[in-house]
Amino acid sequence: MTSTGETRSGSTKRQAVRRELLTMLDGLDVGDALPSERKLAEELGVSRPTLRQAIDGLVAEGLLDRRHGSGTYVAEPRIAVSLTMTSFTEDMIRRGMKPGGRVLSFRTETAGARIGRRLALSPVEEVFTIRRLRLADGASMAIETLYLPRALMPGLRRHDLEGRSFYDLLRASGVEIASGTETIEPTVTTAEEAAELDVPVHTPAFLFERVTRDEGGRPLEYVRSLYRGDRYRLELDLRPPTH
Repeated sequence: MTSTGETRSGSTKRQAVRRELLTMLDGLDVGDALPSERKLAEELGVSRPTLRQAIDGLVAEGLLDRRHGSGTYVAEPRIAVSLTMTSFTEDMIRRGMKPGGRVLSFRTETAGARIGRRLALSPVEEVFTIRRLRLADGASMAIETLYLPRALMPGLRRHDLEGRSFYDLLRASGVEIASGTETIEPTVTTAEEAAELDVPVHTPAFLFERVTRDEGGRPLEYVRSLYRGDRYRLELDLRPPTH
């Protein structure tokens, strides 16, 4: 049976190793490899299981990237996603990153019951279904599937969305977004999504679902966005309730 003192001692060692590793990361660049676990354990004077637990914690926080059969590397920093009514393009520009994207598919089809309910349309009305890969500084960040009533922008073409913000296109058409509803849930990537994002299958991800509306309450879009969990963290601006 493990005593409380032994448990506390193990926790203290892990915390000390964590601090040593964080100090080491300060002197490394993104993509740099850490020394082998055997060498690190010797340098830090700890057992390999204790070191591995500390590294596991930093991997979970997105600070390190463990690559099977290769080693452990300094990870790309995660991007804080503010839960506001902004587009991906606007969000990346605000963070000093270069947004980009590629249209993976562009179809016109009937809404069907599920999409029709989201957009307050008859199931037989036509919608554009647009699937895009979103990039920041050339790196894949998210897959976005956008549904919008064809009647809203009947002249929309595939090339209009190459590397452009859909919200900019709306504003240019005289349509203003007034409100929206968004849900977020954790998920993992499917084989198709993993291939498009260039990540392993079942990589943790965030699924955002959003419906935006104009001032009259008319739905303008329903969008499902799958964000890489290893590159994103959620950021909320909290305020006390007003009385």
